[in-house]
Amino acid sequence: MMSFALRFWSAVVILLTATLHSRPALANDGFPFGAEMTLDADRQPGSKRIPNLEIGDRGEVILELWCKGGKGQFSVAGNTMIFVAGAMENRSCPPDRAQQDDDLIAALTAAASWKRQGDFVSFVGPRTLRFRINTN
Repeated sequence: MMSFALRFWSAVVILLTATLHSRPALANDGFPFGAEMTLDADRQPGSKRIPNLEIGDRGEVILELWCKGGKGQFSVAGNTMIFVAGAMENRSCPPDRAQQDDDLIAALTAAASWKRQGDFVSFVGPRTLRFRINTN
């Protein structure tokens, strides 16, 4: 009887472990709601920042760009997406960096679809933007 109970509970533990390990893989394929992502780009000369997006569970976004910051909203259906930028806070920064922020916002707004490959999410439009999901 002891041997049956031991085998039964061993099987339960193995099954639970396998189930728990497979769950993140399934979630890994979806849109990264509730995640923070950093643009896959080099730092700009004279700046320590790299643009990042913090996406809430309902698609609300906090943007921190090279210079500007603000809010926005993602709406997602399958691999189709719409990004709408809210008001941006104009911080004191050089005109070229402010223009890069405006270009990044325009590229996000023009993107019509997204795809995910592991820890990378690409927003695809006339210009593709690639972000890395922060896993730390």
